Amino acid sequence: MTPQFDAIIVGAGFGGMGAAIALAELGLTNVTILEREDDLGGTWHVNHYPGLAVDIASVTYSYSFAPNPYWSRLFAPGAELKRYAEHVAERYDLRRSMRFGVVVERAEWDDAAQQWVVTTADGETLRGRFLVTATGFLSQPYTPDFPGIEEFAGKIIHTTRWDDTHDFAGERAAIIGTGATAVQLIPEIAARADDLTVFQRTPIWVVPKIDFAIPRFVQRLFARIPRTQRAARTVNNAILEAIMVVGVLHFRQAKAVNRIAAAVARAHLRVSVRDRATRRALTPHYDFGCKRPTFSNKYFRTFNRPNTRLQTSSIERFTTDAVITADGTRTPIDTLVLATGFNLWDVNFPALQIIGREGRDLGAWWRTNRFQAYEGITVPRFPNLLSLNSPYSYSGLSYFTTIESQMAHMQRLLTELERRGAATFEVTDEANSTFLDDVTEKLGDSVFYGGQCSTSRSYYFNQHGEAALLRPTSTSASFAAASTFPVSDYQFS
Repeated sequence: MTPQFDAIIVGAGFGGMGAAIALAELGLTNVTILEREDDLGGTWHVNHYPGLAVDIASVTYSYSFAPNPYWSRLFAPGAELKRYAEHVAERYDLRRSMRFGVVVERAEWDDAAQQWVVTTADGETLRGRFLVTATGFLSQPYTPDFPGIEEFAGKIIHTTRWDDTHDFAGERAAIIGTGATAVQLIPEIAARADDLTVFQRTPIWVVPKIDFAIPRFVQRLFARIPRTQRAARTVNNAILEAIMVVGVLHFRQAKAVNRIAAAVARAHLRVSVRDRATRRALTPHYDFGCKRPTFSNKYFRTFNRPNTRLQTSSIERFTTDAVITADGTRTPIDTLVLATGFNLWDVNFPALQIIGREGRDLGAWWRTNRFQAYEGITVPRFPNLLSLNSPYSYSGLSYFTTIESQMAHMQRLLTELERRGAATFEVTDEANSTFLDDVTEKLGDSVFYGGQCSTSRSYYFNQHGEAALLRPTSTSASFAAASTFPVSDYQFS
C-alpha cells in the first residue's frame, strides 16, 4: 500500500517546523503536520499569560538559519516569539502542510507495508513513510488533585489556558507554584490584585535578568550585516555553555563555577527582599542547577509589597472560598491560578501511544527498561521513527540548539537511506546501548548525581530517579555527533 505522505509530523511548534524544513531540503515535501491546538507555535501559542517572555536571550532562542534582527528586547516578549513562528511558517511555506485541531492518539508500525499508521481522536487514519514526533517537552499540563478543589466556587485559571479577559483588580488571588512561569507571572498579578498569596512547595534559583530594549540602530545593523548578529549569538551561547555545561554537567570537576552562580543568586535575593524570614523561605536548599534556574528582576521584589504573602505550608484542602494549609491557616481567595508545571515522565514520553515492531509499546518500554534514545532521536524496534522530544536529547539551555542538532541528524540519516536505496532505517540495539552507557557515565559528573538535589523536586528527574532529559555534552559536541555518527549504527533494509 502506497503511503499518503513522505512523513507525518506530530506538532506544529518550532520542533515540528524545523523537522519539516529539514525534510524539504532533502526533497521530502509531501508531509502533513498535525497539531492539536488551533494554530502553530507550540508553547508560544498555548501560553499568553501576562509577563510571558523568553528566559534565554532572543539571539540564541531562534533558528540560526532564520535569524530575526528585529527583536525588541534582549529577552523578547512571548508575543514576539509567536510572530516569529508565523514568520518562519510563511517563509518556508509550512502552513499548507498544517492541520489544526487534530489530536493524534496512536501510531503503529505496519511492518508488511513498511509505513506508519497514525490514528486521530476523530477516527481518521493516515499513512506515512516516516513518523516525526515533535510534541515538545512541556506539552502535558499538570493539575494536582487537591482535596476539595472541585468545591471551590471561585475562578480557576491554569497558565496554559489563560483567560485574557480576566482582571484581578479588587480580588483576593492565589497562585500555586514558583517555577519559571510563576516567576514571570507573580509580579503581574501582584500589581493588579488587592491581595496575592503565593503557595510555594520548592523555592527556585533566580539570578538577575540583564534585559534591555535593543536600539533601532542595532536592529538595523543586525539586518544589514548578519554576521554581527551571529557574533552576538556566539557570545550568548558561550555564556550559556559556561552555566549549563561547565557549572551543571561538569559539576564534579568545576564546583567553583556552580558555587559562583549560586552566590550570585543568593546576593540577588539578599538585596531584593527586605524581610529576613521571607528571604530564608525563598532560599533553595539544593544545589544550583538541580532544577532549572530562571532570570528575573521583579520576582523577589514582589514579596516586599504589602499585598503579597508567601505561604510555604502545604495545602491540605480547599473550601468553597478558601485554601486551608497544614498549619491551619485559612486563606480566602476569589481567583486561583495554577502554575503547577507539566507532567513529563508519566504522560509526555511519548505524548501519544506509539507501537513499533514486535508490538513494542514505546511508553511502556521506556518505563520498564529505562528512558533511552540513541543520540536523543531514534529507538530500536521503531523503524523510520524520529522522536524529537526524547530522553537525553535536550542540548544546552536553548531548545533551538536541540532542534538544529536533530535536524542535522535527520538529514545525515535520510541522506544515507537514499544513497543505499533502502526503505527503512532502524538503530541497532548495540549502538543504542553504547550511547545510553556513555550518557549515563557522563552524567555521573553532573550536579544531578554529584550535588545535593534530593529536595529539588525537579522535572529533570524521572520516576526512577534518573536525570534522563539533558544530553551531558556541550552544544558543539552535540552538533558534531549529529554530523558524524557512524551510519553503521543503523540497519537499512
